[in-house]
Amino acid sequence: MFANFREIVNKSELLIEACTVRDLLVKLSKRYPKLGELIFDEKGNLRTYVNIAVNGEIVSDYDVELDDDDVVAIFPPVSGG
Repeated sequence: MFANFREIVNKSELLIEACTVRDLLVKLSKRYPKLGELIFDEKGNLRTYVNIAVNGEIVSDYDVELDDDDVVAIFPPVSGG
């Protein structure tokens, strides 16, 4: 978890069992509703500004299956100046 996502869960790392990236995000949003509001829109679609990496590789297929030892990073929008 990074930036404001980390602030919401009050941790930089969590251990959650999930079959797919989407399953992981749904479980996170149920456990942390405020985080769910930032990850999913009102229709339940993943917000376009959320970036997900599995084992260091950005993924766009949120139905990708996860193995027990996979590390998933969830990035909020980033801006700079």
